[in-house]
This record gives sequence, C-alpha cells and structure tokens, in this order.
Amino acid sequence: MTSSSVLPTYNRAPLSFVKGEGVWLEEADGRRFLDLGAGIAVNVLGHANPELTQALTEQAGKLWHTSNLYQMPLQEALADKLTDATFADKVFFTNSGTEACELAVKMLRKYWYEKGQPERVEIITFTGSFHGRSSAAMAAAGSEKMTKGFGPVLGGFTHLEWGDIAALREAVSENTAAVMLEPIQGEGGIHVLPDADLKAIREICDSVGALLVLDEVQCGVGRTGKLFAHEWAGITPDIMMVAKGIGGGFPLGALLATDEAASGMVAGTHGSTYGGNPLGCAVGNKVLDIVAEPEFLAEVNKRAGFMRQKLEGLVAAHPDVFESVRGVGLMMGLRCKAANLDVVNAGYAHEVITVPAADNAIRLLPPLNITEDEISEAIARLDKAATDVEGKG
Repeated sequence: MTSSSVLPTYNRAPLSFVKGEGVWLEEADGRRFLDLGAGIAVNVLGHANPELTQALTEQAGKLWHTSNLYQMPLQEALADKLTDATFADKVFFTNSGTEACELAVKMLRKYWYEKGQPERVEIITFTGSFHGRSSAAMAAAGSEKMTKGFGPVLGGFTHLEWGDIAALREAVSENTAAVMLEPIQGEGGIHVLPDADLKAIREICDSVGALLVLDEVQCGVGRTGKLFAHEWAGITPDIMMVAKGIGGGFPLGALLATDEAASGMVAGTHGSTYGGNPLGCAVGNKVLDIVAEPEFLAEVNKRAGFMRQKLEGLVAAHPDVFESVRGVGLMMGLRCKAANLDVVNAGYAHEVITVPAADNAIRLLPPLNITEDEISEAIARLDKAATDVEGKG
C-alpha cells in the first residue's frame, strides 16, 4: 500500500464522509453518523443547509472572484450587518481565524506605532489558549507543543495563567499594547471565563489604555446563545477575531474593530487575494441573516438547556468515564476520567462524532439548529460509547 501524497500533519480518523444532511454525515460505506462536531463549530446550520446551498449556487452562477482591487457589494453588505450587530466600525475579511489573528497583531502594533509609542508592543495572552498555527498565532499561545522546532518565535508576548486576574493586574503596564484571549477556550478544553473576570479584564485594559482583543473564532456566531460570547458579560472589545461559523462551512473569517483600533490600517498595510470574495460573502450574509435573529438565538438557548440536562445525566450514569460538564450554549465539553480519545473512538463505533480537546476533554459543538430528538439520540449513542469504555477499563 502506497502512502498518501497529503502532508501527514493530521492524525485522521479512519472515516471518509461523502455526504451530509443537517446533523448527519454519511460514510462511504453507507453508515450514518450523528455529528456533534460540526466541522469543529463550523457548520452552524448543519450540512447541506438548503438556504446556504441556494445562496452559494446562485452566486456561483454569477461571479466567483474578482479580488479586492475592486468594490464588492456583497462584502459591503456583510460588513454592514456585522457592524450593525456588534461594537465594531470596521471589518476586514479573511479566509480563516488564523489570518484574522495575524491581522489583529499587526493592527494593534500599528495602532501604537501611529500613536508615537512604537516600543509599546507587549501582548498579554493566557495558557491553554489557541489562536491558530501561523507565526503570530503560535507565539500568542506560547506552549512548547505549538512552538517547538519552529523558532525563533515572534517576540513581544507575555503568557499568564488562565483566569489569574490578580497576575494580570500585576503584569499590565504602560508598555502593554493589548490583552488577547478567548472568552471560552475551545482547543484548551472548553474553559469558560466567568463574566465577572471578563469585565475585570476590560477594566484592567482601560486602566492603562491597552486594547482588548477577543478571539471568538470558535465561541462566536451564535454558539453560546448570544451572537458573540462577550455579550453575556456586557462588555465590548476593541478588536475581535471571527471565523468558523460565519461561513457556515465555506472558508470565511473576519477581523472586527473599532474606528480607533483600526486607525493605523490604511491602504497598503494589509491585504488578501481571496478574503471576502463573492462566494464567501454570499454564504456569510445568509448565515448572519439567520443566526443573528433573536428568535433563532432563543432556540439555541432552549436546546442548550435541554442538552446540558441530558449530559448531566450521562455524567451521573458513567462516573468512571466522565467527571463533569462544561460550557455555555451549544459549546459544551465533557471532562473525562477515562482517556478522552477512548471516548471519541468508542463514539465512532456507535456512529456519533465528538471532538477531542486538551485537559482530557471532548467537545460537543453540534449545528445550532439541532433538534431535541437529535440531541436525545446523540446522548443515547454516547451512553453506549461510555458503556464500551467502562467494559474495556
């Protein structure tokens, strides 16, 4: 058997999906899997959503790509929807969350340069974070797992323990350019920052004039039952990274910013060939039209309450496999006592998909329009998977 010509940077599961519909994925051999991963929080409206399919195919018959050398009406429309719905005044469209992180670092450092403080480059981040796999994103996370072998690492980052507000108060100074964090750490294991802590971080930034940069790539776009997770705390950032759910499965990301934070970014300071192209923005506009509606978000919260209740029962029924439930909205996590990969693999055997994370957790990130019947079926399959793990123990 010959090896794959694809670069081997992923430990791929032995599954080959050929079709999707709603929360279901069909394997090449015909098996149907209930998808609680949604492409890692991407397919917020499920697979092959008919409204998104229509938006994409209609645009595909008109215009695919022109580049950002020209005006793009669909891009302007989506930017207006995002600024109308959020704190932001300006939007730059990317193809991914990683690209949004790169621009965030450039933007905040250019901001201080233009303010006459070019030495103000320190960005404070937190352990357990994940902002992507580019140079700036790896440096922001700072873990040896991310950076080993890829030196020299981009400088200017200070890493503090997740949730240590006292340490943050000590660390910030007149040299601090920004504080960057995820309101809910996804890859880190579904760690939720309490609202009071997020408010405190905003106040700490304000005390020295530092910018607050939020990474809502995974927890944004309705995932928590608000359009963006920071809304629960009643605060606003200066800069925010968005991706995953905004395209509903089409590669699309964005960086949102206030006029003040974006003031240094003028013509020639950044660019993207594909970012915000007509195909991506056609889908993004339709996603936002659906997900930003209060009635839709109310349903997300309703389903989230039902799912948490079911998960609490699952944990209680399998105390040797699971320790606790974490998360907000439909960004759930199960902290495991058994090896989390054993649980994920046992789920495959019962045709249910979950996503592993750090801290021995598994992530449950279903489409936001999952039904209560589908949630019940998913939990029943996880129950069988947990029983299998117990039997192997």
